[in-house]
Amino acid sequence: MNKQLIASFVGGLIIFIWQFFSWSILPTHKAEFGYTANQDSIMQTLNRYLSEDGGYFLPGVPPGTSQEEAQAMMEKNANKPWASISYHKSLNTNMTMNMVRGFVADLLAAFLLVWLLMRFESLTMQSAIIASIFVGLTSYLTVSYSNSVWFETPSIGHLIDAIVSWGLAGTWLGWYLRR
Repeated sequence: MNKQLIASFVGGLIIFIWQFFSWSILPTHKAEFGYTANQDSIMQTLNRYLSEDGGYFLPGVPPGTSQEEAQAMMEKNANKPWASISYHKSLNTNMTMNMVRGFVADLLAAFLLVWLLMRFESLTMQSAIIASIFVGLTSYLTVSYSNSVWFETPSIGHLIDAIVSWGLAGTWLGWYLRR
């Protein structure tokens, strides 16, 4: 059990450190955060018309709209602009809980991967790396890529994260778990 905990802790730390570099230092996710010189006007408009934190899809339909009305609205707005908005009334610059929650999620993900790898009858370095990358790619395909398909957002940064972070974790686990 000690080996599993050490492997999980270091694996989670590797994933967390990669994510920090990917989002903070490297330009991996640059395509996801465009800039507009009109941001002050846009924020004033959002503040005026949005009263609650949350995600908004525009144009949208009110709750309880019939399928027929929703379809008519969709057809009426075809080929017109649309937006997906993640709105918050207040920018919280204290990232402590975000970092803690992210690290705990990475630890749990690494623990699950370690559990899986320890069930291999004969774990090799190659099988550890490939299995780890497959876990990362599974997450990418079912979450990030799927969202990019439906909401037309860039996902290449998430693909890079899936391959690099899980590949690095798999390299560590392939070395450590076979000792």
